[in-house]
Amino acid sequence: GNKTALAREFDLDPDPALVLDFSANINPLGMPARLRAAIPAQLDRLERYPDIDYQQLYAALARHTGCAAEQILAGNGATELIFALTRHLKPRRALLPVPGFAEYRRALQREGCAIIDFPLLESEDFQLTPRLLEALSPDLDCLFLCTPNNPTGQQPGSDLLLQILKRCQQLGIQLIVDESFIDFLPDHRGLQPVLDKYDCLYLLRSLTKFYAIPGLRLGYLLAGDRARLARMKEQQEPWTINALAALAGETVLDDSRYQANTHAWLAREQAYLLAALSALPGIKIWPPAANYLFLRSLDSTLPLQERLLAGLDTAEE
Repeated sequence: GNKTALAREFDLDPDPALVLDFSANINPLGMPARLRAAIPAQLDRLERYPDIDYQQLYAALARHTGCAAEQILAGNGATELIFALTRHLKPRRALLPVPGFAEYRRALQREGCAIIDFPLLESEDFQLTPRLLEALSPDLDCLFLCTPNNPTGQQPGSDLLLQILKRCQQLGIQLIVDESFIDFLPDHRGLQPVLDKYDCLYLLRSLTKFYAIPGLRLGYLLAGDRARLARMKEQQEPWTINALAALAGETVLDDSRYQANTHAWLAREQAYLLAALSALPGIKIWPPAANYLFLRSLDSTLPLQERLLAGLDTAEE
C-alpha cells in the first residue's frame, strides 16, 4: 500500500511508521543479523561498480537452488523480471487466474497481450482445481501462476501442478510460476526439481519477502530453457542490481539459523492469528500456506479499511 497517499486521503499523521501496512507480506523478524552486520562493514562496495557478471551472487544462488548458474537470471526484484520475461516472450494470448498479483497483468498489457481471466472460486476456497486444465487450449501461449497464490495464500497440490505443466508443454504454452513466497514453506522446493525436464517452465523467486529487504530489491528467475535465458542475459541492462543488494544475496541464502527461526515463528504465530481472527464475527478467513491471511468481510456495508485507519476499537463493534 501507498502509506503516504493514505495519510493524505484520511488526514493522518504523514509519518509512515504510524500506519501499519498489512498489504506488504514481509518477514516481521526483520533483516537477518548477518546482513545487518555485513552492510556497514562493506560500505566501501558503494565506491566501485559491482562485478558486471555478479559471479559471487550467481554462485550463491546456484548453491541455494541446486541449479546451474546458466539456469538463473538475477534482477532488481521479481517484478523487474516479470516485465523482462514478458518483454522477451511477447505473448499474444495469456491466461490469468484471478484474484492474483496485479503486476502480471500490467506486464502483459504493456506487450499488447490479450488476457483471459480464469476466476478462482470461493466455493473452491479460491484454490486451483482441474478446471484449469480444461481452460488450457492451443490458442494460449502464456499462463501465469502464483504458488502460494498472492493474495489468497493457497498452495496447489504438486500432482495438479505437474498436470498443468505437462499440458502446457504439450500445447506450447509458456508457464510462468511465481514462487516468491515458497521459502516460507519448510522443505518445499516448488517446481525446481523438474525444471530441467520442461523448457516451457519459468520460476520467479524473491528475496524481498523472506529476508525482509524490500528496500534493496533482489529477485531471480529460473528457467529450463538455458538458450532463451542466455539471450535474456544478453539483453539485460548492465548493473541492474546494486552493490548492497548483491551483498545481501551473497550473505543471506545460507543463513540456516534465520531460516529455521522464521519457520518456527510462522508455525507459532500463524496458528495464533488464524484462531484469534476466526473468533471475530463478521469475517471469513481462508487458512493459508504462506505467511499471510486472506479474509473477507461478511458485511458489504462495512468500510473495513476506513474503520481500521480510524483506529476504532473492534471490541466495541
